[in-house]
Amino acid sequence: MGKISKFFSARRLFNFFSTDIAIDLGTANTVIYVPGRGIVLNEPTVVAVRAGTNEVLAAGRKAKEMLGKTPESIIACRPMRDGVIANFELTESMLRHFIRTVHDNRRTLISPRMVIGVPSGITQVEKRAIEESARQAGAREVYPIMEPMAAAIGAGLPVQDPAASMIVDIGGGTTEVAVITLKGVVFCQSIRVGGDEMDRAIVHYVKRKYNLLIGERTAESIKMDIGAAMLDADLENQSRGVKGRDLVTGVPKVIIMTAPEVHEALLETVASIVDVVHLALESTPPELSSDLVDRGIVMAGGGSLLKGLDQLISKETGLPVKVAEDPLFCVVRGAGKVLDELDTFREVLMT
Repeated sequence: MGKISKFFSARRLFNFFSTDIAIDLGTANTVIYVPGRGIVLNEPTVVAVRAGTNEVLAAGRKAKEMLGKTPESIIACRPMRDGVIANFELTESMLRHFIRTVHDNRRTLISPRMVIGVPSGITQVEKRAIEESARQAGAREVYPIMEPMAAAIGAGLPVQDPAASMIVDIGGGTTEVAVITLKGVVFCQSIRVGGDEMDRAIVHYVKRKYNLLIGERTAESIKMDIGAAMLDADLENQSRGVKGRDLVTGVPKVIIMTAPEVHEALLETVASIVDVVHLALESTPPELSSDLVDRGIVMAGGGSLLKGLDQLISKETGLPVKVAEDPLFCVVRGAGKVLDELDTFREVLMT
C-alpha cells in the first residue's frame, strides 16, 4: 500500500509541474487545461500587436476591449475565423503569450505536448497551419482532436460504448454534429455557422430595418440579453436600447429593439443548425438511430446557450435534447481527459 500511495503522490506531483496542455483554440474564446490544475485560462481569441511587428501588447479580454478603438500604431484583431487560422503569425504570437501566461512566464526546459481541438471539416492545409502554429509557439508534440469528439468526451458521453451518442457542438465559427460509437465517428458534419454568424445576422437586420450601423460586440450583447430560437411569454415583451451610428445622418442614435425582432433576425442561422441536425439523423444507421431515441442529443459550445435552441431542436426532431453541463468548456475538458489518458484515447486523435 505504501508503494502505491507513493506512486500516486509522485504522479500528482508530476502533473502539478507538468508543462503539457490541452487547448480549445476557438474562434471566439481560447481555453487552456493543464493536468493537475484544471482549466487555467479562458480568454477571448483576440490579440493586439504593434503595427508592423508581432510584438504582443495585449491578448484576451484586454485586446477585445481594444477592437475597433485602436490608433494606426496598434492592430487589434481576431486571428481565427470560422474555426481556422485567418492570420498565422498573429495566432502564433497569441498562443505563445497564452502559454507563457499559463506557466507564469517561466521558461521550461521541456517543451509541452499539446492536445488541440480542431473543426471536423478542416482541410489538411488548415490542419497543418494549426499544428505548425502550435509548434512555433513552443510545442514539441501536437495532437489534433476533432472538436465534436472532444466535446462528447468532455460532456461525459460514453463514447467507448457500442451504442450511439450524438453531440451538437455550436462554437463561435462552426457548428459540428457527430454520431459517435466505439471511440469512432459514424457520421460527422461541420458547417461554418455559429455564434459569430448569429451576431452578423443581427448587425444586418438592424442595418436593413433601422439604417443603424452597430458593431459585432453590440450584436453579441443583444443576442445574449434578448436573443432566442423560440419565444415564450416572458420574452415576447422584452426589449432593450441599441446604440449605433445612423447611416442617413451619420450621427450616433439609440433605438429600441424587441425580442421578437431579434428572433426574426436569427431565424435563418438557427434554421441552418436545425438542418444539419436533421442531416445527421438521416445519415445514421438504423441500429444506432434506435439508441438515440433513448439517449437523445447533447448540445455543447457557447451557441447552445441561445435561449430555446434545445427546445426547438427537440420539437423538430422528436428526440430529447439537453445542454451539457458547462457547455463552453466541453471541448477543452475532453481534450484534457485525452491528454491525461493518452494511451487509452490515442485512437480518437486525428492522424
